[in-house]
Amino acid sequence: MTPASIAPTIRPAAHLRGSLTLPPDKSIAHRAFMFAALASGPSAITMGEPGHDVLSTIRCLRELGVEIEETEPGRWSVSGSPMRHATLDCGNSGTTMRLLAGMLAGLPLRVTLDGDDSLRARPMERVAELLRTTGAEVTTTDGHAPITVVGRASPAATSHELAVPSAQLLGACVLAGLGAKGETQISVPGPTRDHTERMLTWLGVPIRRAGSITTLTGPARPRGFELEVPGDPSAASAWLVAAALHPDAEIRMERVGLNPTRLALVGLLQRMGVDVEMTVTEVSGPEPVGEIRVRGGRPLHAVSIGGAEVAELIDELPLVAIAMASVEEPSEVRDAGELRIKETDRISAVAEGLQRIGATVEELEDGWRVSRGTPASALIRTHGDHRIAIAFAIAATAGVAASVELDDAECAAVSYPTFWRDLAAVTA
Repeated sequence: MTPASIAPTIRPAAHLRGSLTLPPDKSIAHRAFMFAALASGPSAITMGEPGHDVLSTIRCLRELGVEIEETEPGRWSVSGSPMRHATLDCGNSGTTMRLLAGMLAGLPLRVTLDGDDSLRARPMERVAELLRTTGAEVTTTDGHAPITVVGRASPAATSHELAVPSAQLLGACVLAGLGAKGETQISVPGPTRDHTERMLTWLGVPIRRAGSITTLTGPARPRGFELEVPGDPSAASAWLVAAALHPDAEIRMERVGLNPTRLALVGLLQRMGVDVEMTVTEVSGPEPVGEIRVRGGRPLHAVSIGGAEVAELIDELPLVAIAMASVEEPSEVRDAGELRIKETDRISAVAEGLQRIGATVEELEDGWRVSRGTPASALIRTHGDHRIAIAFAIAATAGVAASVELDDAECAAVSYPTFWRDLAAVTA
């Protein structure tokens, strides 16, 4: 189902109700396929319909020689095999590029990683500098992709101090350290997702996180495994905000990943006055899984966020901006300068979109200040960024905008391939 077949213009919904099964958590899926490629035995990964980013990882691993087959709908078998030199197309996926660069730093291969125009504009020198300390030869193109990695079979164990709190950079260092003899330590300046540590611990790799320091003892190799990837809490964020802002809404999301490092938005919305309930119902591999229920109809309060909280919310901040734009009093985001080097300059794109839909907004160097204005109809420039497309579709659905048209509705499929189908389902 294409966006155009649902509605060329997105308008406020009469109500929002229903139960949703979300697309697979791409943070877990990326890592699952890479760890399976390095594992000592065959693995099986079950997941719903993946977005373009996860498919980029699968495609790149196949090009390297990893045997990956979808044996039945939603079930993938992975068998590690000798890998080969290659030139890889990572599409739009920064996670694919950075994590694969780390994996390749510990393999005796020469591989070039490239991507689309958006990915070529994103900084890659940070990961290159970290991987060079392991002995790998890593060259970038003026600090960007294409990036070429000439890895070593026995990389050096080393200590890394990350300049920014990034789970992608941490994961790249860990992947490089799997083949190193001794301790690889990574120190981060703030909170990051812990999927890498959880999954590798579950797979028998000696790794631990103590405070801000992750320590891996190598050489180590994951065991083969079976894993069902839970629903993506980042996809859940769209419906958390939509239902929170709508006067007549109740949405339940089933089998969602409830990793505590991914739930900052729930805490923020509860602080704003939203009725959200979470229940852990099972464990999938190393990850807690459960149900999220959110109800609308409550008045929301203004908030100001910055520092470590912003790092935990970095992917959800465009949706946070929509929630803020529903409140009469001004809210503020600071310390979010990393948004300027995502798929697009998200600070500028968010501020421009908010202004177009009638919100009162001030663009700041490292964030924005916003309050409710008079909802207007607008054409939104997404800049091909899935987060911008989804955020402003939700703005219209929840009534923060009078109506919205997107210049590229299809880009939502980068992370959320069933977004438009799910929007149709909850708006009936």
